[in-house]
Amino acid sequence: MEPEAAARRLEATAKAIEALARGVDGEQARWKPAPEKWSILEVVNHLHDEEREDFRQRLDYTLHRPGERWPKIDPEGWVAARGYAERDLDESLDRFLAERRQSVEWLRGLESPDLDAVYEHPRGRVSAGDLLAAWLAHDLLHVRQLTRLRYQHLAAAAHPYRLEYAGEW
Repeated sequence: MEPEAAARRLEATAKAIEALARGVDGEQARWKPAPEKWSILEVVNHLHDEEREDFRQRLDYTLHRPGERWPKIDPEGWVAARGYAERDLDESLDRFLAERRQSVEWLRGLESPDLDAVYEHPRGRVSAGDLLAAWLAHDLLHVRQLTRLRYQHLAAAAHPYRLEYAGEW
């Protein structure tokens, strides 16, 4: 896993995230399949904050600040505490994409990073390579989530019509 390859993947998944979220109206952006689930708007804001305060920052600490504690994060709590559901989707998406561009630029600026550098996490050792791979996986998990939200919203909006003819979900 080289930083340049990771940067290209992060660029590609950012395009997928944008394609899944751009042009969604306010009702659909806030729609949830269940009260405890996230909306498209909440997912996009989560991605922004994770981009800025989790993956890039923690990878930087692991590579360049050995022994320093990672700053605390609360992704689940941020949804309500930071009012994700009250934000504008297009503005939120633009903020995420701007952070992603910074991340890609930062990754491309790394010179021979030691991806075997390790952070001693309370739940176990985490290498810089682990963080980089998890960053890419995190994107894919949310691409899947956004796709599911789009599908579920379509199923609800199409009622009483059914989607089965399209194929099995």
